[in-house]
Amino acid sequence: MDPIRNDERLAELVAEHGELAVEPAEDEFERFVVSIVNQQLSTQSAAAIRERLFDRFEVTPAAMLAADEDALRDVGLSSQKVSYVRNVAEAFEADDLTRDGMAHLSDADVVARLTEIRGVGDWTAKMYLIFVLGREDVFPVEDLGIRKAMAELYGIDADDRSAMVERAEAWRPYRSIASRYLWRAVD
Repeated sequence: MDPIRNDERLAELVAEHGELAVEPAEDEFERFVVSIVNQQLSTQSAAAIRERLFDRFEVTPAAMLAADEDALRDVGLSSQKVSYVRNVAEAFEADDLTRDGMAHLSDADVVARLTEIRGVGDWTAKMYLIFVLGREDVFPVEDLGIRKAMAELYGIDADDRSAMVERAEAWRPYRSIASRYLWRAVD
């Protein structure tokens, strides 16, 4: 983790928050659904929807495909997100999207494979790399929290993604861990 400790601003966050790690989720599908729910929502709104969804349903591919659409909307999912969750459920039933099934793929290949699923973009695929597969060197510049933190900590214009990606190169091979600190900076 030397690249993170060698960065003055991140070193301060390490001192404040302690050692953070990237650990794979226990249930790949559940965590994928969490990323779908989190898309383009505030942290609080997403948390409320996730809680209602997980309280009311067994979050498995079969259960999501069998669930009544109105019942899924009742927990707060938009019609579009109901469709996305079902698309992911179908993909899980058709392909091995588990850690074992994706272990042989590069990060770029995982992103390419996942973004073939309607409703899964680069941000969601990168969340999967970090939080499901536990990959330590992913930089999700698409994330609003990451961009806010980069703007606050490094004075990079929040719309200058290429400058952020360039700055994050110094954190290789721990950009996922650096991202966790960036999220903490804006939480």
